Amino acid sequence: MRSLYDVIKKPIISEKSTMLTELGNRYAFEVAPQANKFEIKDAVQQLFKVKVTQVRTLVMHGKVKRVGKSVLKRANTKKALVTLAEGHKIDFFGTK
Repeated sequence: MRSLYDVIKKPIISEKSTMLTELGNRYAFEVAPQANKFEIKDAVQQLFKVKVTQVRTLVMHGKVKRVGKSVLKRANTKKALVTLAEGHKIDFFGTK
């Protein structure tokens, strides 16, 4: 069994994810590629003490980049969009 910190790598803080948080109570996380929706739901609920209603996952395919004559490919990452129950929220920055 993976630990909670092996399942959830880091939150994704961007303009789009902040907008989703404000409008739809959804949060974005970068997760382990092997993690399934049940593991992600359990990890978020245990780490942040919130109630999760929905988890949606997607694989972000790595971009192909050129560095001089070399062609390199970035690694694939997995992203999870977690919807929380009404009245629950996660405060990443410790503001009130």
